Amino acid sequence: MQVEICCNSVLSARNAKLGGAYRIELCQALNEGGTTPSAAAIEYCVKNLNLQTRVLIRPRSGNFVYDNEDFKIILSDIQHAHKLGAHAVVFGFLTPNGDIDIEKTRIAVETADGMDTTFHRAFDECRNPKEALEQVIDCGCSKLLTSGCMPSAEKGIPMLRELVIQANGRIGIIAAAGITPQNVSLIVNETKVGQIHASCKKTIDNMVVTDTDTVRDLFNLTNLID
Repeated sequence: MQVEICCNSVLSARNAKLGGAYRIELCQALNEGGTTPSAAAIEYCVKNLNLQTRVLIRPRSGNFVYDNEDFKIILSDIQHAHKLGAHAVVFGFLTPNGDIDIEKTRIAVETADGMDTTFHRAFDECRNPKEALEQVIDCGCSKLLTSGCMPSAEKGIPMLRELVIQANGRIGIIAAAGITPQNVSLIVNETKVGQIHASCKKTIDNMVVTDTDTVRDLFNLTNLID
């Protein structure tokens, strides 16, 4: 079982590592669904924390339909993440009709230049998830981050199970959204996903941060899953 902790800052990344994390998705503005983190934050997590750092590439909040100017920024951010030593990039592109934007996805994978690539939860807004899965695979993405097209992974268990079966090992399916120590065993056992993504967050003084104890509890439980 591979566990990825979503971290919205260097502080959150430090807390995640203290809890036993070795792999993170680094972003900022988590309350807006996450946007691209700073170059300094990426470099710190890679070099100072020695974490497997997967970088969210999202230039703004809102929808996942990007114009050409947005896309130029996205490609530049992918290249910078590569130069800073990031292990992977996380992105997602849709058409106005709710389909995978195949052209932009393929270009982003090519720009990643060998880095691991994850298509994120933009997938959950697709009008035809099973067709979209084949398109994401054909574009060359290494992984798919999804809640099974529902607000949470627990509610999306039926679709997650179907996606795992359909993928048949051709792409890594990462279950995400609302995963906690209380429901992780249920989600994994019911869907057979091999990877999970959790924020393990708490709020302190109006600041959202990763909680070390919750990360530790999550790892302890996933270690018990067959």
